[in-house]
Amino acid sequence: MRLSRFLTGLAPALALAALIGFAPAPGQAQSPSPTATAEATPAASPAASPAAAASPAAAATPDAAATPAAAATPAAPPSCSGTVGDKCTGNSGDTAWMLTSVALVLMMTIPGLGLFYGGMVRKKNVGDTVMTSFAITCLVTVLYACVTYSLSFTGGGGFIGGFSRVFLQNIHYDINSGSNSPNGLAPTIPETVYMMFQMTFAIITPALIAGAFAERMKFSAMLWFIGLWAIFVYAPIAHWVWGPDGMFSTANVDAKGNFTGWKVVLDFAGGTVVHIDAGVAGLVCALMLGKRRDMGPPHNMVLTFIGTGLLWVGWFGFNAGSAVTAGLQAGMAMTVTQIATAVAGLTWMFVEWAHRGKPTVVGLCSGAVAGLVAITPASGYVGPIGSMVIGVACGVGCYWGATGLKHTFGYDDALDCFGVHGVGGIIGAILTGVFAVNEYSGHSGLIEGNPGQVINQLIGVGTVIVYDAIVTAIILFIIKAVIGLKVSDEIEREGLDLALHGEVVQ
Repeated sequence: MRLSRFLTGLAPALALAALIGFAPAPGQAQSPSPTATAEATPAASPAASPAAAASPAAAATPDAAATPAAAATPAAPPSCSGTVGDKCTGNSGDTAWMLTSVALVLMMTIPGLGLFYGGMVRKKNVGDTVMTSFAITCLVTVLYACVTYSLSFTGGGGFIGGFSRVFLQNIHYDINSGSNSPNGLAPTIPETVYMMFQMTFAIITPALIAGAFAERMKFSAMLWFIGLWAIFVYAPIAHWVWGPDGMFSTANVDAKGNFTGWKVVLDFAGGTVVHIDAGVAGLVCALMLGKRRDMGPPHNMVLTFIGTGLLWVGWFGFNAGSAVTAGLQAGMAMTVTQIATAVAGLTWMFVEWAHRGKPTVVGLCSGAVAGLVAITPASGYVGPIGSMVIGVACGVGCYWGATGLKHTFGYDDALDCFGVHGVGGIIGAILTGVFAVNEYSGHSGLIEGNPGQVINQLIGVGTVIVYDAIVTAIILFIIKAVIGLKVSDEIEREGLDLALHGEVVQ
């Protein structure tokens, strides 16, 4: 009897001990077998949370029930695209290419343009020339972050953008979720990357103008001029041509894809926005400052050669990067850029050889830059044959602009800013309307039966020239009245390096 009672009491004790021994410790998740799990939870309730449906056994433990969110895995943000543009993830390949393009285009100004221009001035003005490129880079960077990016690349109206990105506010970027809200003009990359890419364009454009007033403009006057010009000339024109609702912008379309601006002006990478803009402003500067007191040959053609090489390589980021994707259009833009540049360099060299009896290093470099300029607006729209024609046209046209045109009218465009960038930009912009190929760009030119595109290009070029010339002249008149524009004859004879900066090149 006692034995029977003992065994009867021992059985529950053993069962309880077994239960305690195999129970999970507090905070430890239980790992039931698949069969047991399936039997315990035959089906998830439609109202169950995603975490509970994914881990039904986890809800059986007290800790998991107390903190259900801990087991939840947030859904990944959708990929950014032309139709998805809010709280999405960008394309890593496109982003990598655009980060590279930012570095390439910035290299075009510092040190590329500084060396290109520095080699063509006299030794006593080299320091001022390279410092101008560097100072403009710093000044425009600050202005762009504060206001000109917003004025150029946000919606506002056909003439100018808005203020939603002043001081780069309202750029959505969440590192925790890995999402961002890109600018609709570049939907597959972060807006910060797109802003930086366009900043490099805003930097080099006014830096190009310095080629027209080299060796004779006050450094203080230059800073005031560049700052005002970047806001009142560059920003509106960039918005006209590239802004989301600019009057010439191909991006200015409604929900059905119908153009809602004034005229469609094709400018892939800056024929009007950069080169005509800078060239016309340079011409106005040259006319208002007058001629230098004395002139001399370029002091170091090797610097110009190095600068040209940096410009050429950097221009791949300039043109191919303007596709804002690492895709088909970027590849064709890079191809035609290389071809047009080579053709233009050879054309200038042979024309100079025939005209003056000798080919020169500075001439060959100038011809290559002319090719880079002229293919810029066309690079995303034309094919290899069109790029060859553009190369020949600008090689001849820019040589004339830097020699015959300048001498005929008697202005002192010191480093041929208008002769190369103004004339080359005009040639390239017009010929874009001739050679645009629908297969490469979705736009047809004259060769594909669309003569109206040439008319649109002429309207765009003319509008930019008139606005640019008038506003540039107004800015210069104001600065001249307040602080003056030109250095004294004594400073010009002594050299700007020593007189304005207290340092010289040995």
